[in-house]
Amino acid sequence: MNCRVRDLAAAGCAAVLLQAGVVAQDAQPDFAWPTYGGNLASMRYAPLDQINAGNFEDLEVAWRFKTDNLGPRPEFNFQSTPLMVGGVVYTTAGSRRAVVALDAETGEMLWMHSEREGARGEEAPRQLSGRGLAYWTDEDGGNARVVYVTPGYRMLALDAATGVPVAEFGNNGVVDLKLDMDQEMDLVTGEVGLHAAPVIADDVILVGAAHVSGSRPESFRNQKGYVRAFDVRTGERLWIFHTIPQPGEFGNETWQNNSWEYTGNTGVWTQMSVDLELGIVYMPVELPTGDYYGGHRPGDTLFGESLVAADLRTGQLRWYYQLVHHGIWDFDIPSAPILADVTIDGEDIPVVAQPTKQGWLYVFDRRTGEPVWPIEERAVEQSDVPGEQSSLTQPFVTKPPPFERQGVSMDDLIDFTPELRAEAEALVSKYKIGPLFTPPVASVWDGPRATLMLPHTSASANWPGGSYDPETGLLYIFSGTQVAALGLVRPEADESDMDFIRGIVTGPNGEEAEPLAVQGLPLIRPPYGRITAIDLHRGEIAWQIAHGETPDNVRNHPALQSLDIPRTGRLGRIGVLTTSTLVIAGEGGFFTAPNGLRGAMLRAYDKATGDDIGEIYMPAPASGAPMTYMLNGRQYLLVAISGGTYSGELVAYALPEN
Repeated sequence: MNCRVRDLAAAGCAAVLLQAGVVAQDAQPDFAWPTYGGNLASMRYAPLDQINAGNFEDLEVAWRFKTDNLGPRPEFNFQSTPLMVGGVVYTTAGSRRAVVALDAETGEMLWMHSEREGARGEEAPRQLSGRGLAYWTDEDGGNARVVYVTPGYRMLALDAATGVPVAEFGNNGVVDLKLDMDQEMDLVTGEVGLHAAPVIADDVILVGAAHVSGSRPESFRNQKGYVRAFDVRTGERLWIFHTIPQPGEFGNETWQNNSWEYTGNTGVWTQMSVDLELGIVYMPVELPTGDYYGGHRPGDTLFGESLVAADLRTGQLRWYYQLVHHGIWDFDIPSAPILADVTIDGEDIPVVAQPTKQGWLYVFDRRTGEPVWPIEERAVEQSDVPGEQSSLTQPFVTKPPPFERQGVSMDDLIDFTPELRAEAEALVSKYKIGPLFTPPVASVWDGPRATLMLPHTSASANWPGGSYDPETGLLYIFSGTQVAALGLVRPEADESDMDFIRGIVTGPNGEEAEPLAVQGLPLIRPPYGRITAIDLHRGEIAWQIAHGETPDNVRNHPALQSLDIPRTGRLGRIGVLTTSTLVIAGEGGFFTAPNGLRGAMLRAYDKATGDDIGEIYMPAPASGAPMTYMLNGRQYLLVAISGGTYSGELVAYALPEN
């Protein structure tokens, strides 16, 4: 039997099933969720069908866990995706990023570990709960431990049974990630951290790096976001990958004027994926300092905004593909690459599919990095911002079609009524519009004040990523439709040493630019949030639906009361989960239901067609990507919720026990 990624649910593929977290039993086998993406391929898929189209709306709350007291203050942006192994749920939670172990049937807390990092934690660029942790056991199933990264960028290994730090790991259970990083930095104020969960493949821990948002950096100099691997038993560093190549390393020549020397960022701030058979780790790399102005870093700047494949054991470069040259749009690669085995024109191909903020899914042969379908270098408009040297061309994906709108034209504007459309056109006349890769502009009050861009850098695909169904070859991804204004201004002397940072100038009398809205309504026509199903065998969109209830400000707007507006979907950073029959996703943002309840919905769709299956109420929006597991004959859906004044909570849903 061919035990490749596609055969995840096949009973004979023991190795693949164990990696995915299946424990064989005679009846109703348990199903674990042992890593952030469900498996190392980041599929976010579970071959479970106890919860199905016939009973989804019968789900009830099985247990819930509030995180208010896991830190000095409640957390209102709880982003974790928990793990479940051996009847125990493990998660990071709270404003101090504690680790908790919970009984997977009842939610009872079994243990909790918390670090007080003082000034180092308070100065950290990436705080709060983070997005999760990693789990490991040896080949005999012993020495189980969980590994996570604190806000202060320290990596801890904890005994999975007790929560006690593992003495033989690092220095009494701790590896200081600000050390042994091939650069010097202050251990308290060094501007590097991580929200993502570490990844453990065999006995190798993989850790990336994140920084403060780079739209208005204080300097064109910054810490570099290198990727490192560590021994899971000892914490010893195994290798480091210089995402900004040093002299003599491949790619260094793409950093003109020795800009490699002082430029920072270029980290992997999101999740990585691993193919154990090929021995490759796939690293989605962000762009260098800063996000919208690259005048201080001329050249294509490898490995900025590249998908990098490196040897799991040595860190040596296997292949790379740069998705954006000399990025000036904040098109960081935002989510885990998804590994799949597909059949295209009769040929079986192991692929890696990378969702992006551009609204494209880039698909490569994961052995070689060759695009499965052509990616064309096309000429793009050049920047006229002083000091900027934008790339003459950018890569354009030809298949699959984009899953999100790209570029801004008059056809994208709100069109509920002629009056609203006219107001939108008047507002847009003050800005520059154009296709994808239209460069930012130096802001001028009389125009253009900024370049309007779709997709928005934080509204399209983002860190929750997609999911993949190995039964059908469909990949599912949520994206949001929201316009961004990319203007550049000269900073004040004490604000930054960069030539330009993001902003819009004020008017001659100090006037601020008006919001990108029309009478409080979004400037861009709906849908505002959508789920797209992409057939990876054909490179085609199978279906696309609006995801999320219509926002209150649209549903209740006086100018729209006489109109019949279909469900518009809603913005959010939403993860999707696929099971044997369903696609499941929570909503982002609050809405008020007709019965007066304020909250959000957890929704299910037919995975083949996108048809509505059902919805269940959540008291707050989904703020973490959902997961599922089977334990003692009962399937659970587990999702982190939070937002507004509603603090972080894990909610587990299941069918009634009877």
